[in-house]
Amino acid sequence: MRIAAKKTVFNMDKNNLPVAKVSLPARLAFETRDCFEGQLKSAGDTLETLNFDRVNPATGPVYLEGVQPGDVIAVHIESIQVTGPGVMVAAPGAGVLGEQVTQSQTLMVPIEDGVALFKGLALPLNPMIGVIGVAPAGDPVPCGTPGSHGGNMDTTLIRPGSTLYLPVQVDGALLAMGDLHAAMGDGEIMVSGVEVAGTVEITVTLAKGWQLNNPLVVTGDVVATIASAHTLDEAVDTATREMAMLLQQKTGLTLNEAGMLMSACGNAEICQVVDPLKTARFSMPRNIVEKLGLTDL
Repeated sequence: MRIAAKKTVFNMDKNNLPVAKVSLPARLAFETRDCFEGQLKSAGDTLETLNFDRVNPATGPVYLEGVQPGDVIAVHIESIQVTGPGVMVAAPGAGVLGEQVTQSQTLMVPIEDGVALFKGLALPLNPMIGVIGVAPAGDPVPCGTPGSHGGNMDTTLIRPGSTLYLPVQVDGALLAMGDLHAAMGDGEIMVSGVEVAGTVEITVTLAKGWQLNNPLVVTGDVVATIASAHTLDEAVDTATREMAMLLQQKTGLTLNEAGMLMSACGNAEICQVVDPLKTARFSMPRNIVEKLGLTDL
C-alpha cells in the first residue's frame, strides 16, 4: 500500500485520523515531503521566509489492526529513495554554532550519481529517516520533537536494512514518518542534514515477546537503544540503562555482568543535539548480543 505525501500531520497525536488501516504483517510505501515542506526552493529562500507551522510534516498516520498499548512493532526499512535537490540551512541561534552565525543562509545541494554535491565536494549518500514514530498516549507531541514514541530522533542508524522497534502507546499505533535526509552526520549540529523528499518502503510486523520503554534500532552490525531527554547527559543515561535492562531480560546476564560487558565493547553515541529534546543511543555489537542469546531481532 502506498501512503501519499499529501496525507501529513504535524503532531504525533492519538486523535489523528488514520489515512489507512492495515493488518500485520504489512508492506507499505510512505511518500514524504522534506522537513521544510518544499518551502525552500532556492538560495534566496531563508528560514525567515518559512511558515514554521508547516515544518516537519510526517506522512500518515497508518492504523495497524490488532496492535494494542504495550505491544512493540518492528519496522524493517526496505529502501529509501530520495528526491533531489537537497536543502541545508544555517541561521542565527539555530544549532550548536547558532550563536556564531550572523546571517541566515540556504544551500541547495544537488544529488547526482549517488552523491550529494556540496560546494564541489562529492559527499556519499547515507539516506535515513529523521522523523518516525507512533502516537503518544498523552498530549500531542510536535513532529519536530523526539520521545519514547519515536518522533524526530534524527538517528543515522534508521536507514535501509535496519529494523526500528517502537513501543506502542495507543490502539493501532498510528505510525507516521517524514524528514528524510540524503546525508547527515551524528549530531546534526547545524540544525539540518541534507533535507530531501522521497519514498520509504517498509515492512511492519508485531515483535512478539518484546517489552520496551523507548525505541530500539538494529542494523547488520549493532543493536542500539535510543533515548531522548532535555539534556544529552540525561539521554545518554537513559539509553545506557535501557541497554542494561535489555541485556538482563534477553540474555540472562546480571546487572553487574551487563554493565561490565557494555563498558568493554559498547558505545554511548550522539544522535542529535539540535531538537527540543536531545537524543542519544547506546550501541552493542550485534554478533556479541546474538552469541548471548538475543537472536529474535
